[in-house]
Amino acid sequence: MLDLDPVLLARVQFAFTVSFHILFPAFTIGLASWLAVVEGLWLRTGNPVYKDIYKQWVKIFAVAFGMGVVSGVVLSYQFGTNWSVFSDKIGSVIGPLLGYEVLTAFFLEASFLGIMLFGWGRVSPRMHFASTCAVAVGTLFSAFWILSANSWMQTPQGFAVADNGTLVPTDWWEVIFSPSFPWRMAHMTVAAYLTTALCVGGVAAWYMLKGVHRQHARVMLTMAVLMVAVLAPVQAVIGHGHGENTLHYQPIKLAAMEGHWESGTHKPLILLGWPDRAAEVTHSWLSIPWGAGSLIVGGSTDAHLPGLLDVPPEDRPPVGVVFWSFRVMVGLGALMLVLGTWGAVLWARRRLDADRCFLRLCVAMAPAGWVAILAGWFVTEVGRQPWSIYGVLRTGESVSPVLGEYIALSLLAFIVVYTIVFGAGVYYILKLIRQGPESPPDETYGDHSLEATAVLGGEREA
Repeated sequence: MLDLDPVLLARVQFAFTVSFHILFPAFTIGLASWLAVVEGLWLRTGNPVYKDIYKQWVKIFAVAFGMGVVSGVVLSYQFGTNWSVFSDKIGSVIGPLLGYEVLTAFFLEASFLGIMLFGWGRVSPRMHFASTCAVAVGTLFSAFWILSANSWMQTPQGFAVADNGTLVPTDWWEVIFSPSFPWRMAHMTVAAYLTTALCVGGVAAWYMLKGVHRQHARVMLTMAVLMVAVLAPVQAVIGHGHGENTLHYQPIKLAAMEGHWESGTHKPLILLGWPDRAAEVTHSWLSIPWGAGSLIVGGSTDAHLPGLLDVPPEDRPPVGVVFWSFRVMVGLGALMLVLGTWGAVLWARRRLDADRCFLRLCVAMAPAGWVAILAGWFVTEVGRQPWSIYGVLRTGESVSPVLGEYIALSLLAFIVVYTIVFGAGVYYILKLIRQGPESPPDETYGDHSLEATAVLGGEREA
C-alpha cells in the first residue's frame, strides 16, 4: 500500500468539495435578493420586461440552488467520515448552530421555494412576491448560521473544555457572535451580491454585443452596474475592517497575507513577491516603502505588525497560498472598483450600452466574483492552519483514523462524479443564458420599454 498522508488528503478532499459548494450559495444569496427586487419592480410598473427577466433567471436560480443543496449534503457526511475526532470534540458547539440553519433557513426556503418556482398563475402576484422575498431571507439566514459556525472556529470564545476533552458552550451569545463574525458576515454577503451583479451584468453585456434581447439587457446591465458601483467601495471598507480584526485575533494569518516574516513598525506594503519558506524571507518584486504596510493595516506608519517568525515553523500556515490568494482577491476587488466607477460615469452620461470596450470588460468580469470568493476562502481557511479550531484544536488531531488510501479513492470518486454532475448543471445554466428571456420581439413592448428605462435611467442605443 502507498504511504499516503491521511491528514493532507482529508484536507484536500474537504477543500475540493467545499470549493464546489461555495460557488452556488454565493450566487443564490445574491440572485434571490435580486429576483425579489425585479419582481417588485414588475408589480410596481406592470412592465413585462421585468417579468421576462424574472422568469429567465428564476430557472437559473433553481438549478444553482439544487446544486448547492446537493454539494452541501456531501460536506455534512465528511464530518463523520474524515473528521470524526473533530466532530466528537466540538459537536456540542457546532451541531446546534447547523441545526438552527435547518430550522430557520431550510424550512423557510423549502416552504416557499415551490411557490416561487411553480406558482405563476396559481397564486396571486403579491403572494408570489412574498414567496420570493421569503426565499431571499432564507438564503441570508443560511449564510448567518454557517458563517457563525465558521467564525467561531476562527475566533473561538464562549466555551469550556470538559473533563473528557470535548468543548462545551458556556455562553451562546458569545459563540454565535464571535469577534470575527460581524465582519465576515458583512464581507460574505456583499461578496455574494457583487458576484450576482457581475454575472448578470456580464450576461447583459454579452446580449448587447450580440445585438439580442436589448431591452432586457439594458435593464439588467443598468441594475448590475449600479450595484457594483455602490457595493465595490463598500466592500473595500468592510475588507479593511476585517483586516484590522484579523490583526487583533489572528496575527499570524495576517503576517502570511502581507508576506512579513519579521515583526516591527514601518513595514512596507508588498504588492507582488514570493514568500520563500526555506529562507524565511519574501522576495519582493513590487512594494511601497515608507511604512505603507503599517499605515494601511494598522492606521499609522508606527503601527507594529506581526511576523511569521513570531511563532515556530509548525505553527505557520502555508504562506504562499495565503499570500497569493489574498492578492488575487484584492486585485479583483480593485477591478470591480474600476468597473463600477466607469459604469456609473457612462450611466450618468446615458451611454452605458454604447461603449463596446466597457461591455467587453463586463463580459470578462462575469466570473470575477466567484474567483474572488474562492480566493478569499483560501485566505480564511488555509490561513487558519495548522488549527481546525484556532489556538484550541490542531487539524492533525481532528482527522478520523482512516487510511490515506481510502481517502484518496473517495477523493478520486468525488472528482469524477462532480465533473459529470456539476458539469451538466453548469452546461444547462449556460444553455438557459444563451436562450435568453422567453419574450416577444423587442418592438412589441411599446411604451413599456420606455417606462423601464425611465425607472432605471434610460440609455441611448449605440
